[in-house]
Amino acid sequence: MKAQFLGHVVFYVENIKKSLEFYHDLIGFEIVGSFEKPFSAVALSAGRTHHELLLIEVGLAPKPPKGHRIGLYHIGINIGDSLKELSTVKNELIRSGIIINGMSDHTVSQSIYISDPDGNEVELYVDDPKVDWKNKPSLVMSPIKPLLLD
Repeated sequence: MKAQFLGHVVFYVENIKKSLEFYHDLIGFEIVGSFEKPFSAVALSAGRTHHELLLIEVGLAPKPPKGHRIGLYHIGINIGDSLKELSTVKNELIRSGIIINGMSDHTVSQSIYISDPDGNEVELYVDDPKVDWKNKPSLVMSPIKPLLLD
């Protein structure tokens, strides 16, 4: 067996409307389908596959603890091809009142970290076109550096 790519992520969410405001309205995933019975769920896609994200509303549930713990750490969403695009996204997040938790230069990519309405960490990133990680995959483990954007 050989994995081809990560197909989708499924999140249980407290409030599907708030989650759609984040993933659809702010991040820009398109809604490709939904249903309300036996529970509310919405499938979203950026166009790469039938759905990259599925949200299932479960209502109020205990929040997982922050910091290092067993389970999902974050999801990464590619938002473009350049630092200029990432800088534009940063400014859009600020205008939208979204708190930026951090920004990092990972050598192979540059990232902004935020949280969705349920506290899940979301990495918005661009790959560095100048870095040849396909021929030198160990670059993915390069030391993390601070990222400064306009």
